[in-house]
Amino acid sequence: MKTDKIILGIDPGTNIMGYGAIHIVGKEIKLLGAGIISLQKIKDHPMKLKHIFEGTIELIEQFQPDELSIEAPFFGKNVQSMLKLGRAQGIAIAAALVRNIPIFEYSPKKIKQSVTGNGNATKEQVASMLQKLLLIKNLPHYLDATDALGAAMCHHFQYSMQNINNNSANGKKKFSGWKSFLSENPNRQISVVKKSN
Repeated sequence: MKTDKIILGIDPGTNIMGYGAIHIVGKEIKLLGAGIISLQKIKDHPMKLKHIFEGTIELIEQFQPDELSIEAPFFGKNVQSMLKLGRAQGIAIAAALVRNIPIFEYSPKKIKQSVTGNGNATKEQVASMLQKLLLIKNLPHYLDATDALGAAMCHHFQYSMQNINNNSANGKKKFSGWKSFLSENPNRQISVVKKSN
């Protein structure tokens, strides 16, 4: 079990792409940074995809992640919007694959469930919980950034629970979920470090 790794979360979009990076050090979770890449001024769709690819590569170079967690496109009524969102996600995934970074995909419902305990939570509720978990003083203006941070945290929680369940085979206690794990481990440390400029 690797206890020192960096996870980059991506919330794909063709107008705004959110990102959030966390560093897992033992039992601590450190916030490395969160923000958005704005694509609103780019009118040509292929050029948006080019900027998504280049932007993802830049994020990888900045944060040096061990793994990338990305939000899966949700199914909506607008087929054209879904197609564009799927392309945006695919381009971000391709950028990570070029740099040999493992990809993990989670549905919006799964991310909300992992972070808040409620798969139907609002984006604002996800942001509020992340603020508490990571001791964030000022939340990012765009919820796309906290959605991406949620994807990173979701992957960390899933990874942690998988290892906890695996350890139960060795006579260690098995937990039913993240909340039960926290209730049995009240001294679990969560800290934050400021992103250096």
